[in-house]
Amino acid sequence: MPDRLGPSDAALAAGGLLDVLGVAAVVVDEKGRIALWSPPAEDLFGYACDEALGRGAVDLLVGADRRDAVLEAFDRVMAGEGTWAGAFPARHKDGHTVLVEMRNMRLQASSGTWYALGIASSRATLQRVERDLALSVRMVDQAPIGLAVLDQDLRFVLVNPALERINGVPAAGHLGRTPGEVLPHLDVAAIEDRMRQVLATGRPVLEDFTTGYTPHDGGEHAWTSSFYRLEDQVGRVLGLAISVIDVTEQYRQSLAAARARRRLALIADASIRVGTTLDLAATARELTEVIVPEVADIAAVDLLDALLPGAAGNPNDGGPPAFRAMALKAAQPTAATAAADPVGEVTHYHAQRLVTQAASGAHPVLVPHVSAGDLPRIARSDQAARLLAEAGVHSYLAVPLTARGQVLGVLDLKRTRNPAPFDRDDSLLVTELAARAAVAIDNARWYQHQRHTTLALQRHLLPPRHAPHPPGLAIAHRYQPASATDDTGGDWFDTIPLPGDRTALVVGDVMGSGINAAATMGQLRTTTRALARLGLDPGDLLTHLDTTTRDLGDAMATCLIALYDPATGRCRLADAGHPPPVLTRPGHAPHPVPLDPGPPLGVGGLPFPAHDLTLRPGDDLVLYTDGLIEVRDQDIDQRLHALTDLLAGSRRPLDDTCDLLLAALRRPDTHDDVALLIARVLATPADSSDPSSDPSP
Repeated sequence: MPDRLGPSDAALAAGGLLDVLGVAAVVVDEKGRIALWSPPAEDLFGYACDEALGRGAVDLLVGADRRDAVLEAFDRVMAGEGTWAGAFPARHKDGHTVLVEMRNMRLQASSGTWYALGIASSRATLQRVERDLALSVRMVDQAPIGLAVLDQDLRFVLVNPALERINGVPAAGHLGRTPGEVLPHLDVAAIEDRMRQVLATGRPVLEDFTTGYTPHDGGEHAWTSSFYRLEDQVGRVLGLAISVIDVTEQYRQSLAAARARRRLALIADASIRVGTTLDLAATARELTEVIVPEVADIAAVDLLDALLPGAAGNPNDGGPPAFRAMALKAAQPTAATAAADPVGEVTHYHAQRLVTQAASGAHPVLVPHVSAGDLPRIARSDQAARLLAEAGVHSYLAVPLTARGQVLGVLDLKRTRNPAPFDRDDSLLVTELAARAAVAIDNARWYQHQRHTTLALQRHLLPPRHAPHPPGLAIAHRYQPASATDDTGGDWFDTIPLPGDRTALVVGDVMGSGINAAATMGQLRTTTRALARLGLDPGDLLTHLDTTTRDLGDAMATCLIALYDPATGRCRLADAGHPPPVLTRPGHAPHPVPLDPGPPLGVGGLPFPAHDLTLRPGDDLVLYTDGLIEVRDQDIDQRLHALTDLLAGSRRPLDDTCDLLLAALRRPDTHDDVALLIARVLATPADSSDPSSDPSP
């Protein structure tokens, strides 16, 4: 469709309001005869053209009761005394009266002859048009949605009051301007592109969603807009109509609902991801990994050092609190991490520091907008404050980690890249996360206390690391607790000196874990030493030890006893459900010693057979607990082969052999203790004089 019409297009462009009104034109000469009769007049009055031309207009259209008044009005018009207008009841061909809106005026032809022009339209049609126009104007003015009309150059030609309120600009500020000129603070380039596409194609755009900031309140708003092309009756493009609905409230509610869903998901995620182990450092790291980057750009966990296992301080001694940095997490590399307390380091915080205030007051400390004056209270030093400023820290939140009524430490949060400040909702969310994490941290703390106590008890009950070597033997041993906090406890080893230079070698494993297992182990070790000194045979000794175990209640244990006499080289062994020892002899492949094991201690009623083994100088007897070889994903025979393969090859010092076995066979995630005892037979003076004897290693 062309933008401008030439002369040849005039007929095509005709129409519009006149067609809607149905205007009829009638020309009357000086004598009152009809000289021109238009087709709309035929439609309005019912007379064809040949029926009307030449006839008196008054005779044709006016009833007898109004004849004189009409003739008087006609004379005034023809005399040039003005025009006549008004509602007029005309007579239709079929006899009924047609109420028309009439306009009369005098016309002069080039010949000097005068005529009267009458323009008429149905009064009912005019009333309908007036009613429709008034209704349209009222609808536009009173509509609660924004309405506007733009011309083909996208300039406003009509704006209703609702759009004035939505845009915050009066109608005068719209008219004659484009949307980009009216709303320069919004990115409307894409919107204007869509408007031009609607003008070009005629395809409307419905409910186009837009967000932005308005100048009158500065807040973020949301709108849905629809654009459609306006055309006249013959299809000529007039411009563009737009409707705008302010959906800010719904938008904010949807954002709040989405935010609530994200927060619930975060809390649910934290309940799964935080506290997967009973390790303090791991639990602190898990908390920071949940927080970053969903809530904060940087997160740190600092715990009160006096509450941690092995600490010497007292949290209530009145001095400045000492915090131990347990975890630090940043969403991206930033100078702010260099400003944080190094993980593992203990720092005394001054009373003005916000971390201290959160811990001492047991409530969150929120600084939505960090100023230069706030940084010294956030950072641990002036240099750290400069680093925080360099990193762009603009919002801060410190939340105490409280479990069972006691503050354990503080969760320290900062925002750098996230432009939104921390708010009250963030504080409530982080408080909930901190409360859940604090319980996991407290559990890990108590378990570590138990672990320290158990390890201390166990190490106290085990032989000293550098005990004197028994006659004719070189000894090396290791004890390694379980990696899990609550699995420490029941493994032990012992070397018991006996009369006649004999030595009893013992390894045992109390079933169960924790401090009860450690205490049971101590009782069994003490009983074993006492019974061994009575000169009992290993099988008899295990029988008495079985009785003692049953006296301890539900306790059960495995045990292996080897009684070695250096004078004869004889080693007598008895086994109570324990893995067999491995014999390593120079020039031979290492192999498990074949034994007929009895039941574990505590079962009762079954014997413990004893077996004799002759040891030579240079032989190694390797005793161990099942934590060295038992794993869930491999058969026990495979693990025994792995043990004997490690013992084959070149001879090593005993301590090196212990370290090799633990490094190769011990898994980091094992849930069992390991006790390892290796005895190497030394050459006696008699052995040295016998050329057939093996030399001492």
